[in-house]
Amino acid sequence: MLTKQIMIATLSISSLALVSGCTTNPETGNRVLSKAAIGGVGGALGGYLLGDLIGGKRDRTEKIIGAGLGGLAGAGIGYYMDEQEKKLREQTAGTGIDVTRDGDNLILNMPANVTFPFDSAAIQPQFQQTLGEVANTLSQYEKSYIDIYGHTDSTGTDSYNQSLSERRADSVANFLVNSGVQRARIETRGFGESQPIASNSTEEGRSANRRVELKIVPINEQDL
Repeated sequence: MLTKQIMIATLSISSLALVSGCTTNPETGNRVLSKAAIGGVGGALGGYLLGDLIGGKRDRTEKIIGAGLGGLAGAGIGYYMDEQEKKLREQTAGTGIDVTRDGDNLILNMPANVTFPFDSAAIQPQFQQTLGEVANTLSQYEKSYIDIYGHTDSTGTDSYNQSLSERRADSVANFLVNSGVQRARIETRGFGESQPIASNSTEEGRSANRRVELKIVPINEQDL
């Protein structure tokens, strides 16, 4: 129990660092993580979001090669992700989805109150159009990996929350695949209640913790 409390406290502090470490590009208006924030959070989270891809880059690369997808090179990586980011921001504006830039990676935070009914892994009908547009952009920009992370609040048992987080991540993955995104690009993982970004002692905090996140990482041709 004590270990779990320490972990939660560490993650909460890290989440504050994420928020306070976000800066705004004066030209584009885009939110990005400062280098200081990335360094501070990376140590606390040990690779979560800011670290390695699910399943390891070698295994993921084999799938990408098998699917016949190419990679990006040099300065083209930044431009490619800039254009993808612009489209995703346009499609998610006003929906409650938060798009954050981390170097050349993109992170989409999708709160459960707009994506799923309470205690369910079924994507809400009113959100399917937005997610469909996101899927369309991900299909167009195929030279990127997509990691999908499911999260819950601390209500309920650990095992139930773990299962729910996995089912929600899988639900989003299946929707993307059915909408034309190549399955080889996608991996999923459920974190249950272990990765809170707010306090579970308030309804507002619990609502923030119930979420699905997409991490979009460019495929570097040097890795192929």
